[in-house]
Amino acid sequence: MQRRLSAPDIDFDAIRGELGVDANYGQDALTEAENAVDRHAADRIDRTDIPLVTIDPPGSMDLDQAVCLRADDDDIVVDYAIADVAALIEPEGALDSESRRRGATIYFPDRSVPLHPRVLSEGRGSLLPDVERAAVLWTMRVSGAGEVVEVSVARARVRSRARLDYAGVAADAAAGRLHPSIVDLPRFGELRRRTALARGAIELDLPDQEVVRSPSDGPWTLQIAPRTPADMWNSQVSLMTGMCAGTIMADAGIGLLRTLPPAPADAVEQLRATAAALRVPWPDGATPGEFLAGLPQDAPSTLALMSHAGTLMRGAGYKVLDAGEPELTHDEMVHAAIGGIYAHVTAPLRRLGDRFATEVCLSVSAGRPVPDWVVRALPTLPKILRSADSLGSSADRESIDLTESVVLAGRVGERFDAVVLSAGTDKRPAKIFVTEPPVIAACSGTPDAAVRLPVVLAAADPDTRSVEFAPA
Repeated sequence: MQRRLSAPDIDFDAIRGELGVDANYGQDALTEAENAVDRHAADRIDRTDIPLVTIDPPGSMDLDQAVCLRADDDDIVVDYAIADVAALIEPEGALDSESRRRGATIYFPDRSVPLHPRVLSEGRGSLLPDVERAAVLWTMRVSGAGEVVEVSVARARVRSRARLDYAGVAADAAAGRLHPSIVDLPRFGELRRRTALARGAIELDLPDQEVVRSPSDGPWTLQIAPRTPADMWNSQVSLMTGMCAGTIMADAGIGLLRTLPPAPADAVEQLRATAAALRVPWPDGATPGEFLAGLPQDAPSTLALMSHAGTLMRGAGYKVLDAGEPELTHDEMVHAAIGGIYAHVTAPLRRLGDRFATEVCLSVSAGRPVPDWVVRALPTLPKILRSADSLGSSADRESIDLTESVVLAGRVGERFDAVVLSAGTDKRPAKIFVTEPPVIAACSGTPDAAVRLPVVLAAADPDTRSVEFAPA
């Protein structure tokens, strides 16, 4: 008989084993990581004068990005340094091969399994404070209207001045004591968010569950991942950089894009119909993104509409631009949720494709041919990245399912308050959001969407990692 788990002793090793996620990189790859040297040291410009800072979750060691903003009349100049992972990995060597096998860092509540050995991802390659590092420096000038009017990218030596976190930055902004390097970050973030909504971008603000451990190795619990204004401000820097990179590659006809097809007209109409059924007005002329962004927070109708809006964002993928392949149309290149052409280039310590896309941007911007090792790799990357994305989603979902079932196992028969995210039918159970503990689960019966509903916990089985509710 399988031993029942309790919240203090949840072990995620079983999930890692099922998914085939391990930290064995092989001795050859590990040796390369331990002996990594900057292959482009002689080609770098010295930009250690820029007072860059990193903004990450507390305790993070794999620091991909460092930022500094400064106002120039109505413009904002953004310096964004990205860890130059490609300079530390021998092309088509053992470490390169091992990173292609993995595709991405995979996260679990108790620890991550990095894309690269920690000696590189949390050491030599990380933009840790007060040490010089190899970086790819993006410099972007943003007009008062929120548009990028100048962009450059080059290899540089940089030095971060401070390691900040989102909650601290948000608190400092509220208190008027932001670090001098990011005084203009709030203005920049709000400006870019407005321009994003105007070009049709869509943001889904659904509850984001997070498995965390109580202090002093206490029990594992569920919470809603905290979101601060600083999360949004910082994400706008990364999104802007990705759009600049996507445009560079699209114009050159070579590279790797992150894509999402435009929402089908019938999906938009169904969202409109759902809004009408819930008596939520849709302002004249508002795009789906503007409509969703204007909804009141925490209203049951908002949660239901955000959940329904997921139908607008299906079909995300990766597209390779190559002279040997048919030319893509604009709709085939665009990322509809971002509202433009976009590429991943800002997290090379954690995502495989960023390293190759960045190398394309550096070559195109310098007027050099893209290296052969990059050209050879590009056609192979979409399959690797799709597999890594799926694996990451499975790790996240299985970890949350296990924690939900363990936390609730002793509470079968109890009543809870919930909001119905999607209505149930004879063939499909409803999906509900229980606020405390924060659980998203199936509910029997056919309750309508966007209503508050008292429910009873009908089952919680850690062996199958399943939870089910029923209307009270």
